[in-house]
Amino acid sequence: MSEFDLIARYFVRPAHPKSRAMLGIGDDCALLLQQEGMQTAISSDMLVEDRHFFAGADAYKLGHKSLAVNLSDLAAMGAEPVAFTLALSLPNAEEQWLAEFSAGLFALADEHNCELIGGDTTKGPLNICITIFGQTPIGTALRRDTAQVGDDIWVSGTLGEARLALGAIRKEYELNAKALNAAAVRLHTPQPRVALGLALRGVAHAALDLSDGLIGDLGHILKKSGVGASLNVDALPAGAMLQKQPTETRRRFTLAGGDDYELCFTAPVSRRDAVLGAALAADTPVTRVGTIEAAPGTRLLDSDGKALDLQLASFDHFA
Repeated sequence: MSEFDLIARYFVRPAHPKSRAMLGIGDDCALLLQQEGMQTAISSDMLVEDRHFFAGADAYKLGHKSLAVNLSDLAAMGAEPVAFTLALSLPNAEEQWLAEFSAGLFALADEHNCELIGGDTTKGPLNICITIFGQTPIGTALRRDTAQVGDDIWVSGTLGEARLALGAIRKEYELNAKALNAAAVRLHTPQPRVALGLALRGVAHAALDLSDGLIGDLGHILKKSGVGASLNVDALPAGAMLQKQPTETRRRFTLAGGDDYELCFTAPVSRRDAVLGAALAADTPVTRVGTIEAAPGTRLLDSDGKALDLQLASFDHFA
C-alpha cells in the first residue's frame, strides 16, 4: 500500500454525525469551526515502542491507549473532546495490525464523540503521536497553578495496578494469571476521566492527570501554585489486586507507579459535597487524600499521621 492507500483504507471514515470540522482528512490542513465564548484546549502525546509499550503489544489495545492518554489530558483541564490528529510511523504496513489498531482507536473516539481530522504516516520505527483538541468555556479550564492553601487533595478511581502489572510482566515478581490479567487492564486500556473533568468545572481549583505517578505529578501543581502538601499515603485508593500486596509495595505503587490516568485535583473544604456530587454524576469514585499547605514540599504521612521517609520518584522519560 502507498501512504494514501493506507490512510484511505484504515483512517478515513464517513462524515462524523456531530462533526465540528469544516474540512477534515484530505487537504493540507483541517479546518475546525470555533464556537463563540469557547477556548481551545490542545495536547500532544507520543508513544514509542520499547519505551512506552512493549514490542508486539496488542494492536487494538494500543489504539485505545494512544487516544486515551490524550483524552486524559483534556479531562484534567475540564475540556470537552472535539477532534484529534494522528502521526504514525510504521516499520511495515501490516494490514491486520492496522485494522486492529484503527478499530481500538475509533472505538474510544466514538465513545467520546472525538473525530480524526488529519495527521501523517511514514515508514520508520513504531511511533504513535496524537494531538487532541478540546473546548471549554472561557475562564473555566482546570489548571495546575490555581491550588489554594487549605484545599483538599482528591484522586479519582484507584492507583497502582498498572505498575503492578508492569512489574509482573518484567519478571520483577510473580502474580498468578488471574491477578495479572486483572491488573493489566489498567496498564493496557486506561479509561480517561472526561466526564469527571467536565463535572468538576466550577468546583475544583486545580487539576492534572496522573500519568507519571502521583508523587511527581502532584509536585507540578505544588510548584505552579507556589504551595506544599500533606498526603495520607494509607488513604490512597489502591486497586483490588494491589490491595493484596505488602504495605510497602502498595505505598510505593500508589505514590509513584505511573500509567494510572486518573485525575488529581484540589478543591475547597466547603465544596466537599459538590465534589462528591460531581463524582456521582460522572459515575467515578473519588477519594480525599491530603491537604494543600503553605509550607513548600510534600509531607508523606501514614494513617496515624506519622511522617513516612519514602524515597520515591515518578517516571522520567529520559531516565
